Amino acid sequence: MPRPSPSRLSPPAPPAGPFRGWPEGWWWALVFAVVLLAYLPALRAGFIWDDDGHVTRPDLRSLGGLWRIWFEVGATQQYYPLLHSAFWLEHVLWGDAPFGYHLANVLLHATVAGLFGRLLCRLAVPGAWLAALLFALHPVGVESVAWISEQKNTLSAVFYLLGALAYLDFARDRRGLQYAIASAWFLCALLTKTVTASLPAALLVIFWWQQGRLTWRRDVLPLLPWFALGAASGLLTAHFERVLIGAQGADFGLGALQRCLLAGHVVWFYLGKLLWPAHLVFVYPRWNIAASSPGAWLYLLAALALLGGLAWWSRRSRAPLAAALLFGGTLFPVLGFVNVFPFVFSYVADHFQYLASLPFFALIAAALEAATRRWPGALRRAGAVGLLALLGTLGYSQSDMYRDQETLFRTTIARNPDAWLAYHNLGTIYAETGRLAEAVPMAETVLRLHPNYALAENNLGDALTKLGRPREAVPHLERAVQLEPRYYLAYNNLGVALMQAGRATEGLARFATALKEHPDFPEAEHNLGLALLQLDRAAEAVPHFARAVQLKPDYAAAEIGWAIALTQAGDLDAARPHFAKAIALAPGNPDYPGTFARALLRGGQLDEAATQLEAVVRMLPDNAEAHLDLARVLRQLGRNAEANRHFQEAVRLNPALLNQRP
Repeated sequence: MPRPSPSRLSPPAPPAGPFRGWPEGWWWALVFAVVLLAYLPALRAGFIWDDDGHVTRPDLRSLGGLWRIWFEVGATQQYYPLLHSAFWLEHVLWGDAPFGYHLANVLLHATVAGLFGRLLCRLAVPGAWLAALLFALHPVGVESVAWISEQKNTLSAVFYLLGALAYLDFARDRRGLQYAIASAWFLCALLTKTVTASLPAALLVIFWWQQGRLTWRRDVLPLLPWFALGAASGLLTAHFERVLIGAQGADFGLGALQRCLLAGHVVWFYLGKLLWPAHLVFVYPRWNIAASSPGAWLYLLAALALLGGLAWWSRRSRAPLAAALLFGGTLFPVLGFVNVFPFVFSYVADHFQYLASLPFFALIAAALEAATRRWPGALRRAGAVGLLALLGTLGYSQSDMYRDQETLFRTTIARNPDAWLAYHNLGTIYAETGRLAEAVPMAETVLRLHPNYALAENNLGDALTKLGRPREAVPHLERAVQLEPRYYLAYNNLGVALMQAGRATEGLARFATALKEHPDFPEAEHNLGLALLQLDRAAEAVPHFARAVQLKPDYAAAEIGWAIALTQAGDLDAARPHFAKAIALAPGNPDYPGTFARALLRGGQLDEAATQLEAVVRMLPDNAEAHLDLARVLRQLGRNAEANRHFQEAVRLNPALLNQRP
């Protein structure tokens, strides 16, 4: 990368390259075309892990919700109000269709690449558009582009580069309006993701690279407000990471020396993935950082030696040192000196270096331009096309693993068998889709790899309960609440397991604890009511079912529980509307009209009971017992022909019922 003269602050001519002479518009078109082609698999993908924490929740989809996004801390997973405003707008445009979100992210990534190329042209960096294309197609970027949650990366990078371009205009002309525009873009970047707080420092590095020195009045002073904004934003985000997201505790208990050693390892890891993008994984192995390990010191000492060597070389060319400072400085928030929640799983992730990779590609493209300067034009073009085709093919293959959650986590496990997060999430998918027998070994593997994980203990216990093994479930759920004493979901699940194990009185206490920790918990209110019914305390159960319905108006199970409690308390008339509401909310559930029919029979209401049993038969036409129950009621009503027809159908379905006359 040649060193421009100190006076070069006016827009230069576009630098030469293997495709010299192309107008900027053609480059933009090429960037968008190759990005869309490389990310076709991502456009066909669905939602994956953590996307539900970013795509706007139902309670935030109104104008009032938009207000909360900006002015209620904790309304969103992280306080990035501009990011979540973008998600809010996207939900208005295409609702819950994942294609729209993926298309937006792919187009944002292409925009970042285009702005990057324009910035490098503005700085007269050789191979500017080659650098933009390398960035656009490199597979390390796939995680940021194919994962909807990482729209924070692509959107914030757009604002970051717009801010850099606008500030370069200000640095040339010194106009107040240009400074205001640049500051607005920088603020937008901070409100989208605070890693962009590195922009003012990056600009100072650029000015030093251009001029060989920095002046206080011209270079540093105008950026002081930006440094203050960035510092405030970073401190606020670090606070939220600790308090709201949970980036604290034993998993983050690294000493100062360990953090320095970790930083050395992280830098080389990211540099290695950029130079040789093989074995890219959604969750990388989590290193054990020990001061007694010679390897840990080797990474740190090698990083310091490289930095020293580049400083010495800067007497000949400042470009490599500038690129290294930009790379390391942008990575600083994820080097280990500040806790970020993903460190629980791994100290590194591809999306962490999305923005930091830009100076690397600028340096590589400039170096390739210098190395191939004497090559014939056709050979240079062929080499560039071949390199880009290789990166695009790798990126295409990498983006395919993000097509759905199960594919993502199965691929992660294949590449990193110790990725406990992948087992945990895969087990959750199995449980949510009714594959409980498959969920159990997933949770057991999580606990083997990551002991003392309350969520895994809870998931294992819940799956065992649903499989009809409550006695096995109880110890795991007790362990979950021991590890997390305020884990209200685990208290609720423990209560269910105890109730199924015939220990309803103990279950009552657990449901009460769940409600103490989370008073607006309709499932716990419902389960507490069921436990009271099991203990023949129907009158006490009624208000709990009523509270569950108040908290969750479409809660069919609570409506049927309320109806049963009223029936057992001797008030069938009061129970009728709740039976009707439950049946209306779950029209395909035969248990509800069947339960209503039994209540009506106890009350002597044969006609209504027959109507409900007819509904059961319509839903379960191949159920012999349903036909037999209906035949018996019809016989009591004197409707003998209909009774005989249903009895004959019951016998046809189950000949063993022949002796059970209706």
